[in-house]
Amino acid sequence: MIALRDTLLLVLSILRWTILIHFLMSWLISFQVLNIRQPLVAQAWDVLNRLLQPIYRQIRRVVPTFSGIDFSPVFLLVGIYFLERLVATQF
Repeated sequence: MIALRDTLLLVLSILRWTILIHFLMSWLISFQVLNIRQPLVAQAWDVLNRLLQPIYRQIRRVVPTFSGIDFSPVFLLVGIYFLERLVATQF
């Protein structure tokens, strides 16, 4: 049981860091610190979008954008935090 708990917590932690990296990259691309025409940046951005957009899409169905700001990553991070606490206390 402890191995299962630790594995679930590791997966949730990796997902949390992936979301944070995606969030930071989106801001750096918006402020033109990162150039999407660079192959490494474009490839990393494409991989992160392919991983996270299906999850964000499910959240956007329930939570609309407010004044053009997408809060789906924030809601996903709150959900991950809730799951981490739930897994940590149940096992």
